Amino acid sequence: MAAPELSMDLPVVDLDVFLHQPRDSPAVQAECAKAAKALITYGALVLHDARVSEHDNDTFLDLLEDYFAQPEAELKKDERPELAYQIGVTLENTEKPKCAVDEPCLQVIERLAPSERPLDIAAHSPDPKCRFFWRMVEAPPYKTQFPGLNADNITPEAPHIKERWGPVMNQWGTSMKNAVEGLTQMAAVGLGLPADTFKDAGRYGPHLLAPTASDLQKYGQTDTILAGFHTDLNFLTIHGRSRYPGLHIWARNTGKRIPVKIPPGNYLLVQAGKQLEHLTGGLVKAGYHEVVVNDKTVHVIDDRRARLPDRPLVRISSTFFWHLSSDHDLAPIPALAEKARSVRMEQFNLGKDEGDEVAYPPLKVGEQVQNELKHIALMATS
Repeated sequence: MAAPELSMDLPVVDLDVFLHQPRDSPAVQAECAKAAKALITYGALVLHDARVSEHDNDTFLDLLEDYFAQPEAELKKDERPELAYQIGVTLENTEKPKCAVDEPCLQVIERLAPSERPLDIAAHSPDPKCRFFWRMVEAPPYKTQFPGLNADNITPEAPHIKERWGPVMNQWGTSMKNAVEGLTQMAAVGLGLPADTFKDAGRYGPHLLAPTASDLQKYGQTDTILAGFHTDLNFLTIHGRSRYPGLHIWARNTGKRIPVKIPPGNYLLVQAGKQLEHLTGGLVKAGYHEVVVNDKTVHVIDDRRARLPDRPLVRISSTFFWHLSSDHDLAPIPALAEKARSVRMEQFNLGKDEGDEVAYPPLKVGEQVQNELKHIALMATS
């Protein structure tokens, strides 16, 4: 019998303290240290931001349910494979979980206790999820080397979608972008850096409001993998509440699978991505996660089918990818890389093998993104 799943036990970081109290106050310094420690220890945290409106999230979820309930022929109008799907829609069975073909990732799974492993992905086909990318950017004052990663947005054509699309996407996207940028400042302070170190590096980043959609009429059976075990390629990923459970994360410090429960109200889940791992030399590790259909998902499906028979049965993730600027030079910050080596040794001495040491060679952020996209079959290899 599998071990019982743990309740989510991630640190809760209060952005309001940082926003409304003097930066040099003990309360702010303590909250920033808490944010940094959470990212180092867990690769994730829960963020409280009183500016966030649950109503805006609900409006966003309604819109995306309506959008993805359209016929596939209508959705395909918004598909841009020539831009590596980095704008517009990605249809189901397109994106492959990197871990299915990535030896270091498979080794991570092997080091987990059998009861804490993700659903088997060794032979997993592309994810049966759709996605939409809506860019939330400040245009750079220079010509980027990576125009394909910085393309213009696409607005769906259907009249019942088009008139709502821009206002709703921008309202919710701005809320999440503001929240995560505040956290970048808190994390920088907590890591002993100037507050705007990360924020400035991502000022012109190709940030993406990036909801995923899973058709639970087709893929609503228990143990269906909706998004296979993976990490995110960006700097920080922030999530609002989904209407359907099924997101699991793995905490670095425990190796435990944690079913995510975001509290109602002004709370968001934040996970570290590969760009943050690279910049910190592995001091912060990108957080592994998966989305599956479990018994709790099925319970909510049955409940919504009974209460709301006219609404689409589509699981929408309320997700935002915050990126560093494509032309930024991505290389470990020396002081953080040194601390990373100390933490790695501490983990080893505690009997927690983190595998082979990872190299973080210097490169442009846009190159790092392109490399990752090739791994998950969204960009053609040359």
